[in-house]
Amino acid sequence: MSLWYSLVELLPFEWAVPGGMYFMKNALLAVLVISPLFGILSTMVVTNRMSFFSDALGHSAFTGIAIGVLCGLRDPMWCAVLFAVSFSALFTFVRHKSNLASDTVIGVFSSTAVALGIFIATMNSGSFTKFNSILIGDILSVEPRKIALLLLILLVIVVLWVCAFNELMLSSVHPALAGSRGIQVIWQETVFSASIAVVVTVSMTWVGLLVINSLLVLPAAAARNVAKNMRQYHLFSILGAIAAGLAGLMTSYYVGASAGASITLYLAVFFGLTFSMRKRRL
Repeated sequence: MSLWYSLVELLPFEWAVPGGMYFMKNALLAVLVISPLFGILSTMVVTNRMSFFSDALGHSAFTGIAIGVLCGLRDPMWCAVLFAVSFSALFTFVRHKSNLASDTVIGVFSSTAVALGIFIATMNSGSFTKFNSILIGDILSVEPRKIALLLLILLVIVVLWVCAFNELMLSSVHPALAGSRGIQVIWQETVFSASIAVVVTVSMTWVGLLVINSLLVLPAAAARNVAKNMRQYHLFSILGAIAAGLAGLMTSYYVGASAGASITLYLAVFFGLTFSMRKRRL
């Protein structure tokens, strides 16, 4: 991290002064790692028409944290990761074994997860207020070891995209055709769902459970307005997520607002701009 701190200290900001404000420097690095993750995963979420899937995963992760707290674990995040990954695998299984639409299955799992989380959190007249920080998030509390974990996840996602992009995309657009070509669609979707589960769980305490779904929808939705091919679609989604992440972090620091909400608002502006460009183009 010392190399990162040395580079950041070259920036012309008051918080970039040497020897202090490490929380802001950590937050900047976290944004640079989280934003590409959301930009990449957003394209698959929008293509698969699973916009509310990340919301359901957030609810399941909250339930996992509540279970971890109930069990007295020192870091309940790992319990949340395990619960969210299991939740995503079960969702994929039920989705393929039933005739229900994806949004219906998501609604069933989401409502069940949030009800279970609230039930566990309020058992024995427990207070729900200790979980309020999860709803809003605080990226200034990010720890270097969690950033390293996110960086590892980013590398894994990039390798997955490079090695299996065609299979993932075909499975998303035309599952039947993908199956006829020997692609294990259910396994492709399981890996994809597990990736989203891990990213949502690890990052929700920083960006906030209330807005994390929008971070997985808006980048690709905006990029789709102006992209002419698949390469532009992914590029615009990633660049838009990074730009909104940096702008949102700066805004949250100087006005004292939530970073997750600030990033979301910039992504909404990005969507509005690209939508107006799309109208002109048409």
